[in-house]
Amino acid sequence: MKVTIERLGHRGDGVGPGPVYVPLTLPGEEVEIDEASGAVRIATPSADRVRPPCPHFKSCGGCALQHASDAFVADWKVAVVRAALAAQGLEAEMRPIATSPARSRRRATLAGKRTKKGVIVGSHARASDTVVPVPECRLLHPGLMACLPALEEITSLGASRKGALDLALTLSEAGVDVAVTGAKPMDAALFAALGALAGAHDLARLSWNGELLAERRAPVQRMGRALVSPPPGAFLQATAEGEGALVGAVREAAGGAKRMADLFAGCGTFALPLAEQAEIHAVEGEAALLAALDQGWRRAEGLRRVTTETRDLFRRPLMPDELSRYDALVIDPPRAGAEAQVAQIAASNVPVVAMVSCNPVTFARDARALVQAGFALDWVQVVDQFRWSPHVELAARFGRP
Repeated sequence: MKVTIERLGHRGDGVGPGPVYVPLTLPGEEVEIDEASGAVRIATPSADRVRPPCPHFKSCGGCALQHASDAFVADWKVAVVRAALAAQGLEAEMRPIATSPARSRRRATLAGKRTKKGVIVGSHARASDTVVPVPECRLLHPGLMACLPALEEITSLGASRKGALDLALTLSEAGVDVAVTGAKPMDAALFAALGALAGAHDLARLSWNGELLAERRAPVQRMGRALVSPPPGAFLQATAEGEGALVGAVREAAGGAKRMADLFAGCGTFALPLAEQAEIHAVEGEAALLAALDQGWRRAEGLRRVTTETRDLFRRPLMPDELSRYDALVIDPPRAGAEAQVAQIAASNVPVVAMVSCNPVTFARDARALVQAGFALDWVQVVDQFRWSPHVELAARFGRP
């Protein structure tokens, strides 16, 4: 069967008429598909096709777009945001994309699995439970790659033969923070072995099935002038470069605001840098994240007042009378967006909103609600910190004329 690829789908697969989804293809390519085996041959390659830089690309499911040129991926990600906005009847100035470099991912989750011959630590193959070793990964920061021997030992000690461990890694200024889930229950012998392992491999912190096992040094992250120690497994922007681009965009969007609220504040990615210029009220649903933010603020110098509030913004959003206290808002919701909170912002008299999003579709939906309420969508900054993946992040400024 011959298929001409017309576009990329939201997962990065090529899409032909039908639709037919063909992984690892690009728009304009003619491909031949063996209907019996499913094997794909590129009959006419795109001019945007390049040789994947990673030797694991075909077997590993961690990257979807290494076969495309950087220029193509950048243009495609900006076009994804444009299309999401257009579907809501919106358009905006699109600033040049900020792309994180190779080997810059400081946060990742690998899988660890025991086998008859030993252990495998790596990524899952595409659409499979198979774990593929990735010793030459071009995506992860070298500081995380250096941790592979420790992860193999952890897998040998803590994995059952029936399932794989999830090994959440975060690179901090104090070393690697490892949070293991799906592992064997803890007992005295395992506790002693893992404690010795953490020391031998100089791990900053090791957590086991949600419980802290060893902390040799606080795994701190720099957020503006503050040093923050997030709880195990906490969300962190995937690359330092991506975080810098988002923080820079939010700073610019907020302008000269002196009193701001940071909604879905997490550990303080935006609140703490912004506290260099404004008083901040940080609102977040998880108390542990706010505790880390508060400690970071209290230990830092030269920051203005930061207050915190634990609050589920999906069920109990800030209301217009509460929002009216602020010169500007920052809002960074999860992938589902923030429909309930945005409705209250739309009904408020807040003059400026800096919105960060990891989902162009829900961003566009929420943007439409603000625009209908009288805001102007001034600009959008697309950020690609999940290099070689279809994932898109962005920051945007909304202002009342």
